[in-house]
Amino acid sequence: MPTASHHRASRDGYRPIQVSIEFFPPKTDEMEKVLWSSIERLAPLQPKFVSVTYGAGGSTRERTHNTVARMIKETSLKPAAHLTCVDATREEIDEVVQSYWDAGVRHIVALRGDPQDGVGTAYRPHPGGYARTSDLVAGIKRIGDFKVSVSAYPEKHPEAASLDADIDALKAKVDAGADQAITQFFFENDVYLRYVDKVRATGIDIPIIPGILPVQNFKQSANFARRTGASVPYWLAARFEGLDNDVDTRRLIAAAVAAEQVLDLVDEGVNDFHFYSMNRSDLVYAICHLLGLRAQAPKVEAAKAAA
Repeated sequence: MPTASHHRASRDGYRPIQVSIEFFPPKTDEMEKVLWSSIERLAPLQPKFVSVTYGAGGSTRERTHNTVARMIKETSLKPAAHLTCVDATREEIDEVVQSYWDAGVRHIVALRGDPQDGVGTAYRPHPGGYARTSDLVAGIKRIGDFKVSVSAYPEKHPEAASLDADIDALKAKVDAGADQAITQFFFENDVYLRYVDKVRATGIDIPIIPGILPVQNFKQSANFARRTGASVPYWLAARFEGLDNDVDTRRLIAAAVAAEQVLDLVDEGVNDFHFYSMNRSDLVYAICHLLGLRAQAPKVEAAKAAA
């Protein structure tokens, strides 16, 4: 656990902690309410950016666009829109990219996307589309001066032949113009730290931001991890043992586990984090507080208070 002097040093000598937060577009009116209350709760922490995901097969394209457009209109947040290669021609994707630029979006998270028939099935590029993420990155950069984030897999992409082959794919994305990478979530920090060393050894020097999944529901997270190729350590399962019907204790354990993970990474010199919020704000808010982030009054209110 960091000491007080560690925190003093981080304020005086190190770059401040930065966070970004991922949301998914709502499918129902009820989920829309949950999403916007989460956004309102987290916005005062002034995250570096917030990203909005894109459903499998582009199924949420319109909702993603509407959520991002509303963020730009109604908040001071900097949204990053997710974009995939799935089920669309180059022209259709280019059109979406242009519409984001026109809406004021300047940051895109470029992903290949899951296969149309679901995770675990073979990915088939659209005959008239972008075949790989690196092609998509180059296409986005041709349309506008976007910041482009891409994904990275500390335990390799489930479909990659090897970790080395997966790092080659990351290199292709960087060569196409990717500005930074965000990792798939992981629960053992050594997995991330070893991966970053390996990536740096190949000459890739873009930021590699750790993706953190605060575990709200252990069984759900474990299933999610199985599908994405992230390992679930025995000690994590043990911490949630016997708490299936005890939501309150589960929440306390979840906060403790995630806080331990991020504070350990801070000790390792990491100061940029990407949280997979699952559209729930409380855990992310608590972790950000532990990282030293404090809510800032909106500029208008701050100005009034000073007058």
